[in-house]
Amino acid sequence: MRLSARNQFDGKVTGIKMGGNMSEMTVDIGGGREMVSAITRESPRRSGSEKVQPCLS
Repeated sequence: MRLSARNQFDGKVTGIKMGGNMSEMTVDIGGGREMVSAITRESPRRSGSEKVQPCLS
């Protein structure tokens, strides 16, 4: 699969690791694949993201 900034994947949030200024969100996108995104520390709080929550990444 060719990837670009416009790709979107259905998945479920499986983990959020909070850091100092940034956080990591792990998303299970199916087929035994996971995607890890670097996001701001405030993003999970603002979006209400929690573990095992459906999302579009």
